[in-house]
Amino acid sequence: MKSPLLSLPGAVPAEGVDEAVAAHYGDLFREQRALADGTGFVDLSHRGVVTVTGEDRLSWLHLLLTQHVSDLPAGRATEALILSAHGHIEHALYLVDDGETVWMHAEPGTQEALIAYLESMKFFYRVEVADRTADFAVVHLPAGSIAEVPEGVVVREMSYGRDLFLPRTDLESYAHKNGPAAGLLAYEALRVEHHRPRLGFETDHRTIPHELGWIGSAVHLQKGCYRGQETVARVQNLGKPPRRLVFLHLDGSEVHLPPHGTELRLADDGPDGRKIGFITTSVRHHELGPIALALVKRNVPVDAALVADTTAAAQEVVVEP
Repeated sequence: MKSPLLSLPGAVPAEGVDEAVAAHYGDLFREQRALADGTGFVDLSHRGVVTVTGEDRLSWLHLLLTQHVSDLPAGRATEALILSAHGHIEHALYLVDDGETVWMHAEPGTQEALIAYLESMKFFYRVEVADRTADFAVVHLPAGSIAEVPEGVVVREMSYGRDLFLPRTDLESYAHKNGPAAGLLAYEALRVEHHRPRLGFETDHRTIPHELGWIGSAVHLQKGCYRGQETVARVQNLGKPPRRLVFLHLDGSEVHLPPHGTELRLADDGPDGRKIGFITTSVRHHELGPIALALVKRNVPVDAALVADTTAAAQEVVVEP
């Protein structure tokens, strides 16, 4: 569903799963600085929006999600995962309950598979699941924003900003009143700076929550059974994850950023060394320069210099080895 805000002056479409919204509006670093200063907003209207209603909604979701939500207070934002039977991450959900309805947003294009899974697990519970993507658009306001939130709009309040579930028909008028708009590249740069993983970027078919630091923020360790819990408990209590998320400072003299999937090697081993990880997201930051998130093997020394193809990279620990 292509965003109408792509018609704003200077808008350049993003790529891949984000192509329905703007990558930037002509000035990437200005847009980043605006978000960092608490001004502007980000169009996330391409994300899937799903609601769950019914008196059993929280107790039912509690059985399916990695997060403790049975007693979730109205208005409190949280995030949760849905895992496979083997503990691999299938969905990442960002949700809030307004007292009558659980609102959640998910990665673009994943809502159909999410709803299919939820519908298959309804059984006798008094719940209704609905795809509201056509009716509501997600808009992100950065931390510190004093932008108006229209009356009746559901809000997720986090430390790094607020997500609004805005009626899609109001998106253009909201943009005109609360600009300037910042593109997705600015949002992604701040996401990488703050080490926040994203499904489909920091994850692959075998990622488990421990590798990305999602234990605690999205996975509650003192709750009842859910699919994949055995893997979570086993790794938490008896072992270590095979990989770990790292933050990288990239060589600023390189013209091009290493794209997603670029292989990482130890700098001392040279270009023919063994692969020890890969770039998950790389961005240009208005203060830090080129930075990235990456997954590396757990036993890679935390002080080892790395190389992404031909780009030198210095690592900072996100997930402890």
